Amino acid sequence: MKLSAPTQIVFLISLVIAIVGILVALAIIPSLPVSAFWIVVTGYVVLALGCLLKRV
Repeated sequence: MKLSAPTQIVFLISLVIAIVGILVALAIIPSLPVSAFWIVVTGYVVLALGCLLKRV
């Protein structure tokens, strides 16, 4: 399996998702119905897919 660097846009999307998850965990954004853990996991999955798939 060959890994590739994620594109800049994929990295920024995953970073924004992770930051939103952290803000939910700190109760700065309290109105989201999803757990902060799952938001951060989603950001990590986006980043992992960006590394595993070519041209993403």
